[in-house]
Amino acid sequence: MTAADPGPDTGPIDYLVVEFPPGSATGEGMPLLVDLVDRGLIRILDLVFLRKDADGAVTTVEIADLDGDGSLDLAVFHGAASGLLDGDDLAEAGAVLAPGVTAAVLVYENVWAAPLASALRRGGAQLVAGGRIPVDLVMASLGAAPAAAGADGEG
Repeated sequence: MTAADPGPDTGPIDYLVVEFPPGSATGEGMPLLVDLVDRGLIRILDLVFLRKDADGAVTTVEIADLDGDGSLDLAVFHGAASGLLDGDDLAEAGAVLAPGVTAAVLVYENVWAAPLASALRRGGAQLVAGGRIPVDLVMASLGAAPAAAGADGEG
Protein backbone atom coordinates (compact mmCIF):
# COMPACT_ATOMS: atom_id res chain seq x y z
CA MET A 1 0.00 0.00 0.00
CA THR A 2 1.40 3.40 -0.99
CA ALA A 3 0.20 6.99 -0.56
CA ALA A 4 -0.75 7.01 -4.26
CA ASP A 5 -2.62 3.70 -3.96
CA PRO A 6 -3.97 3.42 -0.41
CA GLY A 7 -5.38 -0.04 -1.02
CA PRO A 8 -8.85 -1.51 -0.94
CA ASP A 9 -9.13 -1.74 2.85
CA THR A 10 -8.33 1.90 3.57
CA GLY A 11 -10.74 4.05 5.53
CA PRO A 12 -11.55 7.66 4.74
CA ILE A 13 -8.59 10.00 5.10
CA ASP A 14 -9.08 13.39 6.75
CA TYR A 15 -6.92 16.30 7.74
CA LEU A 16 -7.00 18.92 10.48
CA VAL A 17 -5.13 22.18 10.92
CA VAL A 18 -5.13 23.09 14.62
CA GLU A 19 -3.88 26.51 15.69
CA PHE A 20 -2.27 27.09 19.09
CA PRO A 21 -2.01 30.73 20.18
CA PRO A 22 1.23 31.61 22.00
CA GLY A 23 1.47 29.85 25.36
CA SER A 24 -1.62 27.68 24.83
CA ALA A 25 -0.01 24.40 23.66
CA THR A 26 -0.31 22.37 26.85
CA GLY A 27 -0.13 18.97 25.20
CA GLU A 28 -3.36 17.90 26.88
CA GLY A 29 -4.74 16.52 23.61
CA MET A 30 -1.68 14.46 22.69
CA PRO A 31 -2.43 11.49 25.02
CA LEU A 32 -5.95 11.42 23.57
CA LEU A 33 -4.53 11.32 20.06
CA VAL A 34 -2.25 8.43 21.06
CA ASP A 35 -5.26 6.67 22.59
CA LEU A 36 -7.17 6.90 19.29
CA VAL A 37 -4.22 5.27 17.55
CA ASP A 38 -3.77 2.63 20.25
CA ARG A 39 -7.44 1.66 20.04
CA GLY A 40 -7.19 1.28 16.26
CA LEU A 41 -9.66 4.06 15.50
CA ILE A 42 -7.26 6.18 13.46
CA ARG A 43 -3.85 5.86 11.84
CA ILE A 44 -1.70 8.97 11.69
CA LEU A 45 -0.29 9.42 8.21
CA ASP A 46 1.30 12.84 8.60
CA LEU A 47 1.87 15.22 11.50
CA VAL A 48 3.68 18.47 10.80
CA PHE A 49 4.02 21.49 13.07
CA LEU A 50 4.16 24.98 11.60
CA ARG A 51 4.93 28.40 13.05
CA LYS A 52 3.72 31.64 11.52
CA ASP A 53 5.84 34.63 12.46
CA ALA A 54 4.47 38.11 13.06
CA ASP A 55 5.63 39.09 9.55
CA GLY A 56 3.62 36.21 8.02
CA ALA A 57 6.53 33.87 7.27
CA VAL A 58 5.60 30.21 7.79
CA THR A 59 8.22 27.66 8.82
CA THR A 60 8.07 24.03 9.84
CA VAL A 61 8.97 23.24 13.43
CA GLU A 62 10.74 20.08 14.50
CA ILE A 63 8.92 18.08 17.16
CA ALA A 64 12.03 18.22 19.36
CA ASP A 65 11.78 22.02 19.34
CA LEU A 66 8.24 21.91 20.74
CA ASP A 67 8.85 19.81 23.83
CA GLY A 68 12.10 21.43 24.90
CA ASP A 69 10.96 21.95 28.49
CA GLY A 70 9.89 18.33 28.84
CA SER A 71 6.22 19.08 29.59
CA LEU A 72 5.08 17.90 26.15
CA ASP A 73 6.03 14.37 25.18
CA LEU A 74 5.72 14.44 21.41
CA ALA A 75 8.48 11.95 20.60
CA VAL A 76 5.91 9.26 19.78
CA PHE A 77 4.91 11.34 16.74
CA HIS A 78 8.43 11.72 15.38
CA GLY A 79 8.61 10.45 11.82
CA ALA A 80 4.85 10.52 11.13
CA ALA A 81 5.21 11.34 7.44
CA SER A 82 3.55 9.43 4.61
CA GLY A 83 4.41 11.85 1.84
CA LEU A 84 0.81 12.98 1.32
CA LEU A 85 1.65 16.51 2.48
CA ASP A 86 3.88 18.59 0.25
CA GLY A 87 5.16 22.15 0.35
CA ASP A 88 2.06 23.52 -1.36
CA ASP A 89 -0.19 21.85 1.23
CA LEU A 90 1.83 23.33 4.08
CA ALA A 91 1.80 26.77 2.45
CA GLU A 92 -1.98 26.54 2.12
CA ALA A 93 -2.29 25.52 5.77
CA GLY A 94 0.01 28.35 6.79
CA ALA A 95 -2.11 30.87 4.91
CA VAL A 96 -5.09 30.31 7.23
CA LEU A 97 -3.04 30.80 10.41
CA ALA A 98 -2.95 33.98 12.45
CA PRO A 99 0.47 35.62 12.87
CA GLY A 100 2.40 34.51 15.95
CA VAL A 101 0.88 31.05 16.31
CA THR A 102 2.06 27.47 16.12
CA ALA A 103 -0.13 24.88 14.41
CA ALA A 104 -0.36 21.16 13.86
CA VAL A 105 -1.28 19.76 10.46
CA LEU A 106 -2.60 16.23 10.95
CA VAL A 107 -3.53 13.77 8.20
CA TYR A 108 -5.14 10.59 9.46
CA GLU A 109 -7.00 7.53 8.25
CA ASN A 110 -10.30 6.66 9.89
CA VAL A 111 -9.39 3.01 10.42
CA TRP A 112 -12.72 2.33 12.14
CA ALA A 113 -14.50 3.03 8.82
CA ALA A 114 -12.24 0.89 6.64
CA PRO A 115 -14.46 -2.24 6.63
CA LEU A 116 -17.51 -0.17 5.68
CA ALA A 117 -15.60 1.74 2.99
CA SER A 118 -14.19 -1.52 1.60
CA ALA A 119 -17.64 -3.17 1.48
CA LEU A 120 -19.13 -0.13 -0.25
CA ARG A 121 -16.33 -0.09 -2.85
CA ARG A 122 -16.77 -3.83 -3.52
CA GLY A 123 -20.46 -3.13 -4.12
CA GLY A 124 -19.64 -0.46 -6.68
CA ALA A 125 -20.40 2.54 -4.47
CA GLN A 126 -18.25 5.64 -4.60
CA LEU A 127 -18.00 8.72 -2.42
CA VAL A 128 -19.37 11.70 -4.31
CA ALA A 129 -19.34 14.33 -1.55
CA GLY A 130 -18.12 14.78 1.98
CA GLY A 131 -17.53 17.44 4.55
CA ARG A 132 -17.71 18.50 8.16
CA ILE A 133 -20.35 20.44 10.02
CA PRO A 134 -18.68 22.86 12.45
CA VAL A 135 -19.42 22.00 16.09
CA ASP A 136 -20.69 25.51 16.87
CA LEU A 137 -23.34 25.16 14.14
CA VAL A 138 -24.41 21.75 15.44
CA MET A 139 -24.66 23.04 18.99
CA ALA A 140 -26.61 26.11 17.87
CA SER A 141 -28.99 23.94 15.85
CA LEU A 142 -29.52 21.46 18.67
CA GLY A 143 -30.05 24.27 21.16
CA ALA A 144 -32.56 26.00 18.89
CA ALA A 145 -34.47 22.88 17.87
CA PRO A 146 -37.81 22.46 19.60
CA ALA A 147 -38.25 19.30 21.64
CA ALA A 148 -39.86 17.06 19.04
CA ALA A 149 -40.04 14.05 21.32
CA GLY A 150 -42.28 13.69 24.30
CA ALA A 151 -41.09 12.94 27.82
CA ASP A 152 -41.11 9.22 27.05
CA GLY A 153 -38.66 9.73 24.18
CA GLU A 154 -41.20 9.07 21.44
CA GLY A 155 -42.05 11.72 18.92
